[in-house]
Amino acid sequence: MDSPFNHLTLMQFCWAFLSISGFCVRVNLRGFKIFFIAIAAGLDWAVYLIFLYYTRSVLLSVFVATTLVAVYCEIVARLCKTPVSVFVTCAIIPLVPGRSLFYAMQAYISADRALASNHIADVLLIAGTISIAIAIVASITNLSMRLMNRF
Repeated sequence: MDSPFNHLTLMQFCWAFLSISGFCVRVNLRGFKIFFIAIAAGLDWAVYLIFLYYTRSVLLSVFVATTLVAVYCEIVARLCKTPVSVFVTCAIIPLVPGRSLFYAMQAYISADRALASNHIADVLLIAGTISIAIAIVASITNLSMRLMNRF
């Protein structure tokens, strides 16, 4: 892959957009919120791929992508007068480490505990990185809102 800005990244953006659109419909979200959430999910995955290409670090890529999408979700949720958790929860789904969790369970079933432990460690690191990024953005937003209301 010569550049992260190619048709494969665009295609994966579209797949993330479409899959999260379907998920939003499935969990009974309605209206234009589905579009904003799907854009966030597509951006989440595209930013992850671009940063992964340049840094070769999964955790840094997950952190940056989640941070940028959490900021986007904070802004859009306030404009839509919707709880931020609705946007963030749906938008981060493309980064959830389901593949590693599947391989961990498969390794446990085949009695390969060392490989299973490695996959579980990956799951915990990625999930922890996602939660830390969301917590940082939420804390900064909360602090800035308190400061703005104080003055």
